Amino acid sequence: MTKETLMTTLNPYLGFRGDARAAMEFYHGVFGGELTVSTFGDFQASVEPEEIDLVMHSQLTGDSGVVFMASDTPKHMEYSTGSNFSMSLSGSSDDEAQLTGYFTALADGGEVLQPLAAAPWGDSFGMLKDRFGITWLVNIAGAAA
Repeated sequence: MTKETLMTTLNPYLGFRGDARAAMEFYHGVFGGELTVSTFGDFQASVEPEEIDLVMHSQLTGDSGVVFMASDTPKHMEYSTGSNFSMSLSGSSDDEAQLTGYFTALADGGEVLQPLAAAPWGDSFGMLKDRFGITWLVNIAGAAA
């Protein structure tokens, strides 16, 4: 009996208050590889006008396989240095059932901050805080919500 291998990945997700771009450029210098950066303005996300150029999402895929993500935390959201991280689960539409199951299970006893639904970038995305206070981001690439 063979077990199907799904491609769900778990990566750290760092939060910053206005300096995510500088931090990720620094890490890019350390780890090399490919850095992608999208701003709140790129997705017409609702933020204060002075925050339009802040990082909504960035990802560093280092030369040695190191992968992590980061964003700036808008002023209207809670931010505390030292606890500015979350866990990010991502996969393809082939992993949709598994990722949706993870989202539902992690939300049990916790708080859904953003329901798993269609996102402006074309994927399904949801965010929750589990019963232990850990924030989880779930992204399903190309999935129809």
